[in-house]
Amino acid sequence: VQLQASGGGLVKPGGSLRLSCAFSGFTLDYYTIGWFRQAPGKEREGVSIISRPDGIKRYADSVKGRFTISRDNTQSMVYLQMNDLKPEDTAVYYCATRKGRLITSAQLTAAHYDYWGQGTLVTVSS
Repeated sequence: VQLQASGGGLVKPGGSLRLSCAFSGFTLDYYTIGWFRQAPGKEREGVSIISRPDGIKRYADSVKGRFTISRDNTQSMVYLQMNDLKPEDTAVYYCATRKGRLITSAQLTAAHYDYWGQGTLVTVSS
């Protein structure tokens, strides 16, 4: 199982970025996959996931209505479209996956994910 995140950068408040996660070694039919982030001095937190096998998408309250997770099975890619970015979105963003489904309350908890890609830095600043 391998994952590689990309697409981070510097953006002004209110701007947009799309993060990409290229994965290999598994299929999304059986793996829950998602995005997490870690700001300096803070714990890693869940941003958004796609649960498997039901395909339900979940978002952290802080990003609802602004971020959208999507997948492209044919290209083995997962994306995170981030709109209306705020300075508090500044963090290193990671994609991660685990086999199977988690109970709802655990889906955005980083400790439950087994495989991680390297992070990509998103900086929101004027």
